Amino acid sequence: MRLKSSIAATLLLALLPLVGSYAGKEELDVKKISRSVAYSLPLYHLNQLPLDENISTNAYNLFIDSLDPARSYFLQSDIDAFSKDANVLNKQLRKGSIAFAENVFNVLMERIENRTAFIEKTLEESFDTSIEETFLWDRKNAAWAQNEAEWNDLWRKRIKNEYVTRLVSKQVYTEEEEEAISTNTVDSAETIITHIDASAEGEYDEAAETAKLSPEEFILERYKQFKITMETFDEEMLLQRYLSAFSHVYDPHSDYMSPSSVEDFDINMKLSLVGIGALLRPDDGMIRIVRIIPGGPADQDGRLKAGDRIIAVGQDDKEPVSILHRPLYKTVRIIRGEKDSKVVLTIIPASDRTGTRTKKIDLIRDEVKLEEQAAKSKVREIELADGTTRRLGVITLPDFYADFSATNKKDKTARRSSTDVRNLIEELRHEAIEGLILDLRNNGGGSLVESIDIAGLFIASGPIVQVKERDRIQVLPDIDPETNYDGPMIVLVNRLSASASEILAAALQDYKRAIIVGDRQTHGKGTVQTLIPLKGKRQGSLKITTAGFYRINGGSTQLKGVTPDIIIPSYLDVMDLGEDSLEHALPWDSVRKAMYRTATGLTELLPLLSEQSTERLENNSEFQSYLARRERLKERFETKTISLSLESRIAEAKAEKELDDIQSGSLLTDPEEEEDDSKDLVLTETLNILSDMIDLKKSPAVQAASTQP
Repeated sequence: MRLKSSIAATLLLALLPLVGSYAGKEELDVKKISRSVAYSLPLYHLNQLPLDENISTNAYNLFIDSLDPARSYFLQSDIDAFSKDANVLNKQLRKGSIAFAENVFNVLMERIENRTAFIEKTLEESFDTSIEETFLWDRKNAAWAQNEAEWNDLWRKRIKNEYVTRLVSKQVYTEEEEEAISTNTVDSAETIITHIDASAEGEYDEAAETAKLSPEEFILERYKQFKITMETFDEEMLLQRYLSAFSHVYDPHSDYMSPSSVEDFDINMKLSLVGIGALLRPDDGMIRIVRIIPGGPADQDGRLKAGDRIIAVGQDDKEPVSILHRPLYKTVRIIRGEKDSKVVLTIIPASDRTGTRTKKIDLIRDEVKLEEQAAKSKVREIELADGTTRRLGVITLPDFYADFSATNKKDKTARRSSTDVRNLIEELRHEAIEGLILDLRNNGGGSLVESIDIAGLFIASGPIVQVKERDRIQVLPDIDPETNYDGPMIVLVNRLSASASEILAAALQDYKRAIIVGDRQTHGKGTVQTLIPLKGKRQGSLKITTAGFYRINGGSTQLKGVTPDIIIPSYLDVMDLGEDSLEHALPWDSVRKAMYRTATGLTELLPLLSEQSTERLENNSEFQSYLARRERLKERFETKTISLSLESRIAEAKAEKELDDIQSGSLLTDPEEEEDDSKDLVLTETLNILSDMIDLKKSPAVQAASTQP
């Protein structure tokens, strides 16, 4: 019963981002809330770590970084003063005190006031954009400014970078692409402040005024607006930020949700929401696309991708409004809206770390359509060397969906992904397919029960996944002895295949029932979160990790995900999209292996199948061209500095403009024409691997091996 409740909570939490509503607040009992969190974290978290000095110092670092991630506002002297309390914050929290957080925030506001004045003075002077100097835009691990001279030089370069960015956007990109252009938002210290309300007097339609402003005026208005926004930061927002710093030390998926956040979350859970169909989270003052929901408007449109960052939102034909520094809940509300209305998103592509390039994407709001979310199948034909063709089946499963309401009522007609996949298998068998590909790319998970049932379609009964809670480990099996398909099979995955997808792929890999093909690894989220209300009125809740998933071979799916048997290089491998990119992610570990019996004859095929695939791709000019662009993208992600020379920046922008469409999928996934996936090189190569597997399985040596006990 405990497991079911944990899974249900996980499913709910996966549906919506955490949002907050700050209207009509009652006074908070900060002392009581702080003490409750200090007590609850070590008690309920899966790892049950004590709230000791180690947690304290890590929470200190996370809190400071959350306020100034680019290490631009605070001075080294500030950090020296703050650090005196670093190892006793746990004791203060147990006493209900957040005085440290209040002190740090007050110093930050003084620094913001100082830097706003400095920016205004700096912009009055002209910039020499012909000088070849660089700016360290990725300052997450940089040293703090030691003195005012270092501080001023840092900010001179920072503002010059934003000035050059504005000029580049005017000269290189089209009007549609450069409107509401973000300056170098990745490095902006203030942009991490995401749970901030903006007063009605302080709200400013940045994009509407963009065309009227000079680069200097635009930059100054940005920082003035940021200052106004920060001045609205209240006790509840500070409390949530500070307590979440402690919970994030336990793992990045555990959070403290303030009372207003819980209220808004509960309201949204009860509503039929209309929007774009995307899972969002704050990211350095912008909003990052975590996942595109199958069947939603963004999924059907195809242009918005995981990793893209939203910087402005427009309604219908009105000018986009900047959402930089706004709290997530406000952004979510303006993205959602009336069905059939248009929303225009200004985004920075995931391929652009420095924020130089923007794009506009217009979408028509709608509800997520289950039919569009449903599994689909098609038959692909491969021409063989003798001139004959081989028929292979492809089942695409975007999500592990289920009509929970109908299922709970034991309605046999309830829509379920396992039922749909079973029916598709039957249809493909009537099409006389010789092999099957189960495509789980971009499948972010869903119902655990459905993943277990789908795994059971390809094996006889046996264990599928192990679930570890604080005091026990459960082995969850497929109990249906029927095998619906026992032929040659490949499971296709990528970096965005997560949770239930990883459980299914891991089980079929462990049983040696299928070959796994795809990116270097899957996403790597192998944990379960539960929403635990804190006792008392307006105390808020903890979203806390209470369980972990383990393969039947004993290894966790956490962090490492599933490593494919045959890896096809992907641009997703060079981007920060997996669990391993998150700070304080729980480590990989293992439990005792479950009892199961593997199939035979598959392991022996892998070396030759991999060799044949590598040879094909090496001789594929289109794929090699893609790999060259992937390497350039990797170099862009690894480069932490950017030129402040206008001439150099314009040249770089022109040369790298083509990298922005590397996500478009025209080479690898999601071709524009759904009925024509011939440009999907990964799927095409996977079909070739499957065909090779069928040929090898027919060889006498493999047939003899498969009959051995």
